[in-house]
Amino acid sequence: MPSVYIKTYGCQMNERDSEAVAAQLVAKGYSLAPSEETADVVLLNTCSVRDMAERKAIGKMTTLVGQAKKKRPDQILGFMGCMAQSRGQELIDRLPDVDLVIGTQKFHRTADYLDDIFAGRREKIVDVAEEAKSEAKIREHILGSGSEQGVTAFVSIMQGCNQYCTFCIVPYTRGEERSRSIDDIVSECRELVARGVREITLLGQIVTSFGKRDVPARDGVSAFVQLIEAVHEIEGLERIRFTSPHPKGYGDDLVEAYARLPKLVESAHIPVQSGSDRLLKAMHRGYTRERFMGIIGKLRRVKPEMGITTDVIVGFPGETEEDFEQTLSLAREADFDNAYIFKYSPRKDTPAATMPDQLPTEVKEERNERLLTQLNNQAARRYEALVGQTTQILVEGPSKRNAARMMGRTRCGKIVVFDGSSRHRGQLMDVKITRAGSFTLYGDPAILNLD
Repeated sequence: MPSVYIKTYGCQMNERDSEAVAAQLVAKGYSLAPSEETADVVLLNTCSVRDMAERKAIGKMTTLVGQAKKKRPDQILGFMGCMAQSRGQELIDRLPDVDLVIGTQKFHRTADYLDDIFAGRREKIVDVAEEAKSEAKIREHILGSGSEQGVTAFVSIMQGCNQYCTFCIVPYTRGEERSRSIDDIVSECRELVARGVREITLLGQIVTSFGKRDVPARDGVSAFVQLIEAVHEIEGLERIRFTSPHPKGYGDDLVEAYARLPKLVESAHIPVQSGSDRLLKAMHRGYTRERFMGIIGKLRRVKPEMGITTDVIVGFPGETEEDFEQTLSLAREADFDNAYIFKYSPRKDTPAATMPDQLPTEVKEERNERLLTQLNNQAARRYEALVGQTTQILVEGPSKRNAARMMGRTRCGKIVVFDGSSRHRGQLMDVKITRAGSFTLYGDPAILNLD
């Protein structure tokens, strides 16, 4: 059977989709190639959130087409994901040597479409149509085996987004919100735990919107918190995370869940986007600066050690220096552990793309650098404060930068590197933090964990 190489751009949802497609292909007899050069099929799972991600994917495919013409004329090339959904046939019109374009609701059809192409039944395939119940069609995972057994896993609980932020293309590429059933999600999680997974991250475009249409609140507990409670009951599961939420989804029931559900770790990624109420309104975010800071305060009162990260957009249309200063001051007040900063880029058919007062690139870059410097300094101080403390980590495997050492994450989501061996994989281990690097901690195993 042919071999396949999948390259992924963008978010954790895309990573999860790529993993599921790979698992389905392996189940059909395909093998996974170690590189694009040796693969019979190369698939790019694409992102449309920023212009740079689209340009990278198109540039990569252009290079692949050139290489295939010279070395692998029979190599099958395809786009998947958000850019595929957004552009569809346009991608093949632009790059005629591309064979396959698969939208976000058609991932589960990838193997069948490749079979058709190899059998000569179809030459070019573009499928970006909507498909009912597609959110529950892919639940396969590739977790490795033996000493390489996966310890953590992503579980997609819903697809789509109904928020329609003015800067965001996701509602157009992923469709409206569609949630899986709690029973189906719990069943998938149980299977993963049976295969050695100890930590599960629940995924959704706006994960806190889970089940709003389908699952009524129970005694003031939202559908999303009901799901966390159900997953929490799985024996053998040690930790639960989720991403990405919306600030509007942080009701008191979710805040209180951190106090009463020990497997729900003290880690929250809450995208703020801006510290200016004027811009938050223009972005259609649905909350104010005061409301956002109120959530941060509640979380830290429940769990003072809570690790909080965020997303910020700089250079949104019309952003003044005063607006930006408000973002800087919010970042100081919230004292984030980390933040992902994005320079605004216009996305096709979104309201913000046609707003007046689009900012020049040099202004975006200057503000990006100022905010990045401030956030890095804040994070360095927070990481340095952990030196000398003993903290629990879940050991995931070898460090990506140094395979001779092991790494794990604290409950707050911070990476810790330490001297250990593969026998520690999957263990909950206490380590003493000896020093702090750039968004990485280094530690020694506590003496009780050495045996």
